[in-house]
Amino acid sequence: MILDTATAIAWVSRAAELVRTDEPRLTRLDAEIGDGDHGANLTRGLLAAVVDIDEKTPDSAAKTLITAGRALISKTGGASGPLYGNGFRQFGKELRDEGDVTAVADALEAMLRGIEELGGALHGDKTMVDALAPAVAAFQEAARSTSDLHTAAVNATKAAEAGLAETIPMQARKGRASYLGKRSIGHEDPGAASTVLILRALAEVTAP
Repeated sequence: MILDTATAIAWVSRAAELVRTDEPRLTRLDAEIGDGDHGANLTRGLLAAVVDIDEKTPDSAAKTLITAGRALISKTGGASGPLYGNGFRQFGKELRDEGDVTAVADALEAMLRGIEELGGALHGDKTMVDALAPAVAAFQEAARSTSDLHTAAVNATKAAEAGLAETIPMQARKGRASYLGKRSIGHEDPGAASTVLILRALAEVTAP
């Protein structure tokens, strides 16, 4: 299986569904250590991405994800819009058209780099990077031994879930949560939680 236009559209649509369904949990997580709007903001941004893709009918997977990224930047409030938006745009630019598991591994790495460069966060800062970085590493490792996109995406999702759990004992060093100092310890990071949902969506739409 390759990440073609139909699969890219399905990925963004499924991510929007999962985030909308989990909006109350994302909002609760963000209310504990942030400003409480992550669930609502990301739901609005991803639903706008679905609408933009439907209206603009991009003719490749790459253009689909770049369109989604632009919508996220323009429609999502807070820091998550620019970060995810830039991530999806970098993913699309790296993919160029459509791609197999190796090309998707490279695109995911570009997505991670885009988010790290814009947000300035590194692994261990208690952000979405703490879920995405291990997910990218797991996907790349899988891509070296399998051509199956779904298997690699499942491995990436499991690594993201483990990364999310590891944010609980972390003290935030980036974003609004960092203002809480040690009081940020003991909570899942909402950005890492939404990253798990986005990767889970990729695993679901690539299932045979």
